[in-house]
Amino acid sequence: QVELVESGGGLVPAGGSLRLSCAASGRTFSRDAMGWFRQAPGKEREFVAVISWSGDITYYADSVKGRFTISRDNAKNTVYLQMNSLKPEDTAVYYCATRRTYSGFVTSPNYWGQGTQVTVTS
Repeated sequence: QVELVESGGGLVPAGGSLRLSCAASGRTFSRDAMGWFRQAPGKEREFVAVISWSGDITYYADSVKGRFTISRDNAKNTVYLQMNSLKPEDTAVYYCATRRTYSGFVTSPNYWGQGTQVTVTS
């Protein structure tokens, strides 16, 4: 079993920044890909960003590219999402996720966190 716990969400004005954290515990693997999804009320959950186990490969949704940065600290089993230049359309519950392989992460993560709310005001 893998437990993922997100933190760092909150209320921020448009143009502001937040940094989300996700700490993994339990049956974790250092080579797991880790990343983030988000879901707004009435909308489907959408992919945001993913990072490979080594940190050498990252991939972002077009909607956040250039504004969000994903990183990880394997010694702490933690992945981060630095969100800059936030827009009201970024408002959503953000979920941490992990998968044993990088391939397939966007469509089929293996484990999910409980989510953390991010609200961006106009």
